[in-house]
Amino acid sequence: MPFADLRDVRLFHTDDGPRDADALVLVHGMGADSHDWVWHLPDLTRDFRVIAPDLRGHGYSSAPETGNVPTEMAEDLASLLVRLDVPKAVVVGHSLGGQVASILAVEHPELVRAVVTVDPGYGLREDVASFMPQYAESLRANPHETALAMDATLYTSATPPVIRAWHERKLLGTPAHVLSEVFAALFVAEGQIGVRPQSEAYLKRRTQPVLSLWADAERAAWEHTALGAETHVFPGNGHRLHEERPAEFLHILRAWLTRLARRERHTT
Repeated sequence: MPFADLRDVRLFHTDDGPRDADALVLVHGMGADSHDWVWHLPDLTRDFRVIAPDLRGHGYSSAPETGNVPTEMAEDLASLLVRLDVPKAVVVGHSLGGQVASILAVEHPELVRAVVTVDPGYGLREDVASFMPQYAESLRANPHETALAMDATLYTSATPPVIRAWHERKLLGTPAHVLSEVFAALFVAEGQIGVRPQSEAYLKRRTQPVLSLWADAERAAWEHTALGAETHVFPGNGHRLHEERPAEFLHILRAWLTRLARRERHTT
């Protein structure tokens, strides 16, 4: 069944590929859904068991009145993996999904084999983060208008117009209270791990191998130096680099997963 009733949420997900293959979990960003991965599913499902959920408050999943925050989203995924009898998975997350994947890795290390983040929602410099409370307030007052204005800054001139249009429609379909709640939890609310000092302190608790793909070279260098992650930069790319350059994304991901498997064989 594509729906799972877990805790206080009904989670939509797809589960494709060979059941006895290594598992991948693909986690989308804020105001999006698992359709973000249609660029990659046909390729990945040939060789992997691929689970692609809609996070709570997004897509076809239910939207609780409260609790639409990364920590609860990570708990949902932990429950889903147990429900699907997946002992361990590589968790791939874009933006908000990168934070959710990392929280899952820290809080449930027994379920996470490795982490791949794609322009993740953490590591903001403090000077940039100083604008986040203003954005959070605007999202509370005018959620969809503000979300669209913020989204417009995430592209470059090379971004295909269809990607912009697709994500504008997804944002408009996301409940207003979800947009404001999840953004505040990412960067503003108590316990946030989106801003660099808090990011660094929390993400040092990841014990799994980490590959992090970035549009921003400075943030990639920070994560490599401070956290020891393997990083790769997509120069001149927008925030949704996996959608703008899917073939390159898949090539890098597959090569890294091959190296991961090789290292694991050598250590057993």
